Amino acid sequence: MPEQPSAPARHVLRWARLVVAVFVSGCALLGAVRLVAPATGGTEGEPGGVRNQLAFIRGALDDGAGAEAQQQFPEGYFFLHALYGLSWVELGMREPAGEARAEAVREARWALKRLDSADGRAAFSAELAPSYGVFYRGWTNWLRGGVLSLLPEGERESAEVRRFAADSAALGAAFDDSASPYLAAYPGQAWPVDSTVAMASLRLHDTLRPARFTGTVERWLDGVRERLDPRTGLLPHRVAPDTGDPVEVARGTSQSIIQRFLLDIDPDFAREQYLLFRDRYVVTPLGLGPTTREYPKGMDGPADVDSGPLPLGMSLSATVVTLGAAQVQGDAPLAEGIANHGELLGMPVGTPWTKRYAFGLIPIGDAFVAWSKTARPWVAETPAPPPAHLSFWWRVPLLSLLLVVGASPWLPALLRRLPHHRHRNRPPAVPVPRIVASAPGEDRFPAPR
Repeated sequence: MPEQPSAPARHVLRWARLVVAVFVSGCALLGAVRLVAPATGGTEGEPGGVRNQLAFIRGALDDGAGAEAQQQFPEGYFFLHALYGLSWVELGMREPAGEARAEAVREARWALKRLDSADGRAAFSAELAPSYGVFYRGWTNWLRGGVLSLLPEGERESAEVRRFAADSAALGAAFDDSASPYLAAYPGQAWPVDSTVAMASLRLHDTLRPARFTGTVERWLDGVRERLDPRTGLLPHRVAPDTGDPVEVARGTSQSIIQRFLLDIDPDFAREQYLLFRDRYVVTPLGLGPTTREYPKGMDGPADVDSGPLPLGMSLSATVVTLGAAQVQGDAPLAEGIANHGELLGMPVGTPWTKRYAFGLIPIGDAFVAWSKTARPWVAETPAPPPAHLSFWWRVPLLSLLLVVGASPWLPALLRRLPHHRHRNRPPAVPVPRIVASAPGEDRFPAPR
């Protein structure tokens, strides 16, 4: 027989099992809470944890995370700073005038200054029209306009206002001179998403300054409607730079950003596009939560650095950004669903001062989460909610799974306490010979049978 552990060893083993059981059950309970607790603030409230996320991102940027991100993604340095600044603008829009809004202005200006530098422009070409391309000009113009929107007109710095007006004019002239509605981001390469951001910045200009780009916006929309992706009816992912004709099917990574900005350009067209996007790309694979496909339903394709890995065709980056698109469209059930799903699977780690997802290994991922959770329209009003696409009951399979995981460490002990289980495992009784009285001269014990 194998040697039985000593009494002290058995005591330690029991305590170890108890600690593991409590830990597993605690993790399951925490996961259940994250799956149902409010995870976004909508378009008015402030999402819990976002300020702590931004504190983590700022610390990472100060430690060189921008340069590291540039080694991982083509626009890593740019996006990390831009999304950090934009998230502060979003928070500032939720604050009345005061120190909280002043902090948002300071941090957004700091990010903008980092973009308006040799490092910020390093990935882009000065030879394009407008200089450095529509990607760089569109995002920086949107951020600069966001900073100005946080300030009363009398408190806006004149140099900032002049720069915003000049960059908007350069973008408007480039669109007016182009045969295509989509300007180049890099030499010989054009993506509709970049021009969508730039066009939204022109609409923002016309809300902050005297309107001058109404005709440019209308011509752009006409050109876009003439060049939709024939497979999906959406803006294509990539186009021919000279004509704007689609050359690649609409994809989730670009569509999720397009849907975030299109509302501020044309709300009616944006609602049509959003419903098409949601129907063709937002799914619940295996019934385990809302995610966004990189390619439309019924089609698969290769992954790239923007989409990341595509398990079951799902893109994590597109899913995160879809949260913001849903929120600006008033689609609260989908926004909350994606946010709750992310709180469960993203393994956020928090301290009293910071919060990070995936243990903070990819700060640009945290930046996209913060920017998506703070999403709100800047120009248009938040529209009426669209028809429901996601029910609260999508959580039931995951909650059931968490219940099984949380209860599993305790099941052996519970089974041992059940009466039928104790009876079944009792060792068989050994028959004892019955002693009977006997007459003198007879044996006291009967002979065995």
